[in-house]
Amino acid sequence: MSGRPECLYPLFAEVQTLKGVGPKTATHMAALGVEAPRDLLFTLPQSGIDRHLRSTIQDAALPATLTVAVEIGTHTPARTKGGAYRIHVQDAETSFQLVFFHARGDYWQKTLPEGSRRVVSGRVELFDGIAQMVHPDHIVAEADSAQLPDFEPVYPLTAGVTQKLMFKATRAAASLVPDMPEWIDPTQKARVGWPDFVKAVQAAHSPARLDDLAATAPARERLAYDELLAHQLTLALARSIERRKPGRASHGEGHLQARVMSSLPYLATGAQDRAIVEINADMAAETRMNRLLQGDVGAGKTLVAFMALLRAVEAGGQAVLMAPTEILARQHLESLQPLAEKAGVVLEVLTGRDKGTDRRRKLDALARSGIQILVGTHAVFQADVHFADLRLAVVDEQHRFGVRQRLELGRKGQAVDVLVMTATPIPRSLSLAQYGDMDVSVLDEKPPGRKPIKTALISTGRMEEVVDRLRAVIEGGRQCYWVCPLVEESEVVDLTAAEGRFKQLRAALGEGVVGLVHGQMPAAEKDAAMARFVAGETKVLVATTVIEVGVNVPNATIMVIERAETFGLAQLHQMRGRVGRGEAASTCLLLYQSPLSENGRKRLEVLRETEDGFVIAETDLQMRGAGDLIGTAQSGLPRFRVADLERQAGLMAVAQTDARRLLSDDPKLESGRGKAARLLLWLMRQEEAIRLISVG
Repeated sequence: MSGRPECLYPLFAEVQTLKGVGPKTATHMAALGVEAPRDLLFTLPQSGIDRHLRSTIQDAALPATLTVAVEIGTHTPARTKGGAYRIHVQDAETSFQLVFFHARGDYWQKTLPEGSRRVVSGRVELFDGIAQMVHPDHIVAEADSAQLPDFEPVYPLTAGVTQKLMFKATRAAASLVPDMPEWIDPTQKARVGWPDFVKAVQAAHSPARLDDLAATAPARERLAYDELLAHQLTLALARSIERRKPGRASHGEGHLQARVMSSLPYLATGAQDRAIVEINADMAAETRMNRLLQGDVGAGKTLVAFMALLRAVEAGGQAVLMAPTEILARQHLESLQPLAEKAGVVLEVLTGRDKGTDRRRKLDALARSGIQILVGTHAVFQADVHFADLRLAVVDEQHRFGVRQRLELGRKGQAVDVLVMTATPIPRSLSLAQYGDMDVSVLDEKPPGRKPIKTALISTGRMEEVVDRLRAVIEGGRQCYWVCPLVEESEVVDLTAAEGRFKQLRAALGEGVVGLVHGQMPAAEKDAAMARFVAGETKVLVATTVIEVGVNVPNATIMVIERAETFGLAQLHQMRGRVGRGEAASTCLLLYQSPLSENGRKRLEVLRETEDGFVIAETDLQMRGAGDLIGTAQSGLPRFRVADLERQAGLMAVAQTDARRLLSDDPKLESGRGKAARLLLWLMRQEEAIRLISVG
């Protein structure tokens, strides 16, 4: 399956092979993401104009776009250069004017001679009580009126590309679609009544009414499904190849796991037990584990991950836990060290900060199994880091860690099992788009003893009260976080700078009580400030969002988030999860600047009403869209031209089930439907998937 099938060549030729598209237009079209005729098939109209023929413009609610047959009357030339050239016309009931600016009179005299009949279509407006159609969109002879579509599709445009051009180009592209075998499961297709691919393309580009433009219109839904199916086939192929890669069975009789479990002051939740069983089974299998552990703030992911690390050690091997930042790596070390001591296991940390003899000592120990569990940043990937027997890699908090990076990790040679942990509850449609190649364990219960966090909305006008409240909390021996949106004063955005807030709070609460952490600080300073807060030396930590992920200070009971309306919901939920980790009741204060927009208020109220991260994430998705939710740049999300991740979550789930089933019945895609699916992968530019088939 080396090259693209010949029947698709015309669709993947250059855009200027289409009639009427020159090199210049082709350059303009690239701005719409159109590089080949194939891309035009998936550039669908975004709205439409009703152009059905009516007998008269009389009684129409103006302004409106109307299409009528008229008899051409007298011409009134413009009085000034570039002025209005008027042609009086009469339809079945009434008269109006066609108006042209910068017109050449002789041209219109010839084209629209008095007494001739035409069909005109365009926007009709009243000027000084007279109905006028300025620069009609269409003027055709009555005999040719069938050329005008009753409903004209309106395409997204860019500079240098007109509606007329898009209309012609999309039709030219559609005419190049060969007869395609069906890749959709026949029962699925019949159940929802989708047309064949060729018919779907034609129908989507020739809507007959507004309903045909809805995402739920059969032709559009089918094309959206084709995109989702191709994407899920790619993920399912990656997954089946991962699964066929020989793994290493890591068996353990559970003595280390049991030792840690029995030492805990609480019982694991049902969800934690389930996840541990799933992971143990994956690790014992001959194939490689590729699992996502998804759990809300405080659902106890760390314990589950540690059980997996111990299983690797029980099997006689080593394991690594990778954290995205230095601070988090050190924090994992602190929280896991006591558990490791209970289990009698050697745990060490390796980050970019380890230098010289210290680093060499650690590398030697790793190479001779002297270290059983390593916690580190991506410094672990450096060439001189060798493990005696690495069996498991746990990757923490990696929404910045797409499918490609996961494959990289697998390519590190040894048959390493991979467990990815994320604390961001991801709505189902997005987690399928992003992690569709993985098996998923969800922790959807909170461990006992975690107290609910009280959330309040307070206007920034009541700042003094908030500071008084902090003073009382500090006197009671507790600590607080104060999150600011920006580091330096910016004139454009009146968000209070962290530096300024730090000085004000220090003045109000006293020297040495308030610490500061922000993104521009050198790492060593940042860690030192965090360490002072963790140790309880400073009572208030003023911070930019660097504290969002994973920081654990049980004594902190108040989280103040300033200008909360400027943050995303998922981010606010993550930050709120930094408190409520100890015995005492905790509070999160969302400070907003009034007036709040309707949307802003709604978002903050969702947070006040619920602590369920999945509910919050779904709301966030509906309100902001997929790209913003994860930050498009680092989302690892595919870009779909027709499918809409927010509104078509259900279709994505069907596509995943279908893709996995097709591949389990026909792993090499050699059946009739399998071959059709290969064609779909080529059509959807999934070359990566095609490489996987040939590799597999």
